[in-house]
Amino acid sequence: MESTITLSSQPVQNRVREIGINPNYWYPVAWSHQLKPCQILPVVVWQQAIAVYRDVNHQLHALENACPHKGVVFDKGEVFETHLVCPYHGWEFNGEGECVKIPYLPPEQKLPCAKARNYPIQEKYGIIWIFPGDPSLAELKTIPDVPEYNESEWLIVEIPAHFQAHFSICNENTMDVFHGFLHRDIQGWFNPILTQLKAKKNTVHAQYQVSYRGWLSKFLNLNKDENQVTTRTVSITYNYPHYHSTLEGVSSLYLMRLPVSLTETRSFSLLFIKLRLPKWVVNLIRGQLSQIIWHFLFKKFLDQDIEMIESEQQTYLANPHRQYVEINPAIIALQRVNIAQYEEFMQQSELISNHKN
Repeated sequence: MESTITLSSQPVQNRVREIGINPNYWYPVAWSHQLKPCQILPVVVWQQAIAVYRDVNHQLHALENACPHKGVVFDKGEVFETHLVCPYHGWEFNGEGECVKIPYLPPEQKLPCAKARNYPIQEKYGIIWIFPGDPSLAELKTIPDVPEYNESEWLIVEIPAHFQAHFSICNENTMDVFHGFLHRDIQGWFNPILTQLKAKKNTVHAQYQVSYRGWLSKFLNLNKDENQVTTRTVSITYNYPHYHSTLEGVSSLYLMRLPVSLTETRSFSLLFIKLRLPKWVVNLIRGQLSQIIWHFLFKKFLDQDIEMIESEQQTYLANPHRQYVEINPAIIALQRVNIAQYEEFMQQSELISNHKN
């Protein structure tokens, strides 16, 4: 069976490796369990250094990771009740970023106008999210919906990932089902066929028919016999800047992307799968089972992907003018969305700047 979508040679837009993000979306920065009360966690959202802290009341706050006094990073400091304390001179800042105390000034003395930028922040699906763009837009944008999160029949597997590569390269890997050849030694998929492609302003949706065989397919309930070949539909939706993909009747994956810099990207993914095990067994060892499945099954796939993604980045850095050829139209559509989102943000920023001037 041939692809119902034409796979024809198209030049890759190298400029996609240099674009920034549209910051007017919610981005994941950490797993909730990584931050305990009265702890500070340094994160970076597209070259913006941010100090995230959880106060004594378990409330989250996010401030620019630079004290307005001397520029010392806040993450070297401490949390006092609901305030963030600079490690250098002990200046205290509330969750809004306002300086509320300087320890060597008398209480009646007026404080200087020193304010650190604060960021909208929230916690959902066991993930901490930050809105790095225009804060007035934060309530208009939503975090991706994950309906399976509260459904007990699904086993949740948290998948962390760290790439030394531009986010566009990572995104293309996720959309590119044709790279199953890479995973052939660990019984990945084969004979992928692109059957559907839809692209809009902010989204790309692709469907592939994919074949599976082997012990892993049997474990995932794709077939009853290791030697049996079964064909399923893989659906992938990129809704800028995050992903949702499904393997027909078996799994649902939400991949939340954190672009850090031109050469660094992180991901926070939630994989939902249904196993051929009694429900009481799954409930009894749910946490241990998730860790076993992640470390002994899916991490092998991710490690192979990381090696290829980082190789692609290094080759690009060595020669940014090298020409590349792509035949998967889903990748080209993805590049167009990423470029359009960045250009839209830059145009809006220029209009705002001109209006102020």
